[in-house]
Amino acid sequence: MTTTKIPVSSTSRQVYTIASGHLFHDLYTSFLAPLLPQIIETFSLSLTSAGLLTTLSRIPSILNPFVGYIADKAGAKYFVIITPAITATLMSLLGIAPNPYVLGIIIFFSGMSSTIFHASSPGLIADASIKKTGHGMSLFMAGGGIGRTLGPLLVVWGIAQFGIGGIYRLAFLGWATSIILFFQFRNIDLKPRQNYSLKAVLPHFKRFFIPLVLVLILRNALTASLYTYLPIYLVQSGTPLWLAGVSLSALELSGVIGALIIGPLSDRLGRRKSINISMLVSAVIVPVFVQTSGWYAIPFLVILGFFSLSTSTLFLALVQDHFQDHRATGNSLYLLISLLTNALMLIIIGNIGDYAGLRFAYYLSSIAALLSIPALRLLPRLEQQ
Repeated sequence: MTTTKIPVSSTSRQVYTIASGHLFHDLYTSFLAPLLPQIIETFSLSLTSAGLLTTLSRIPSILNPFVGYIADKAGAKYFVIITPAITATLMSLLGIAPNPYVLGIIIFFSGMSSTIFHASSPGLIADASIKKTGHGMSLFMAGGGIGRTLGPLLVVWGIAQFGIGGIYRLAFLGWATSIILFFQFRNIDLKPRQNYSLKAVLPHFKRFFIPLVLVLILRNALTASLYTYLPIYLVQSGTPLWLAGVSLSALELSGVIGALIIGPLSDRLGRRKSINISMLVSAVIVPVFVQTSGWYAIPFLVILGFFSLSTSTLFLALVQDHFQDHRATGNSLYLLISLLTNALMLIIIGNIGDYAGLRFAYYLSSIAALLSIPALRLLPRLEQQ
């Protein structure tokens, strides 16, 4: 995708606008985890069922490569403009769902909206960044991380103010975001990318992405248990819901900071070494975290967020290193694999939590994180690595 009407002098404004759109979009996608304890209580759900609900939001990611292709052909800006409003509306309706089936339908379509946004927006960032794509992508990812940090705080505040049935009032921020994006991009024309063949690089895609599936399964065993099941684990351990929301936000905020620090450092240390260090530290801290409670757990969550959640940036950079001539395709395949393996681990971790307790599931996720280190050696290396 090439830009026809974005002047160089306005690129910073465009990048910050898209990054802000990412912030407010992901603000709403983070509503589900802090709502799960009340949803479980209201509908008498098991942990496996709760994990399945979250998995429903990941299923549309199967269409990620197709959405990316359509966005390139039809114009990514339209998808980026409308999806914050759609996601905000759907996620703000979770509190009035009459039964688990309607809840699942809402979550599925919010996942579809989220898939469309995340498949379409990186192309706009690359176009608006001109020759500073790395800088633009770091701001974009930081925006999403900040949104996921503030989201749990916003929805917990909304429950305190309006009750869980009144959080639909929070949707206005998503609509305001879409309106701002519309006025920002209404006069920007985008041309479709030139056609190219992937046949020559298909063997490299197979060599890279097949072992990456194993690596991400092991890595996502840790991140799935840390993020989605954290509020449930903390509430079951006697932590108030508001403090569980604060803990989740602390985890996310430290992940944003970690991405902004570890990401640039990986340019010098190397992607693999940075990933290995991050997973090793995370694996060591998890068993310590489960021995704490209340406010004492937050410092360990900060460390876990800093190292474990920042690995998303490192894996994305690793993909970009390997597929510099096919960035969009590599990015879409990585997102697809990452989301599907995360969905798989949500169900597995939830099932383990039902039968053996979430504490035991956290211990297993620590072991999985350790195993991801030797598994990373299965990926092909570039000369500079």
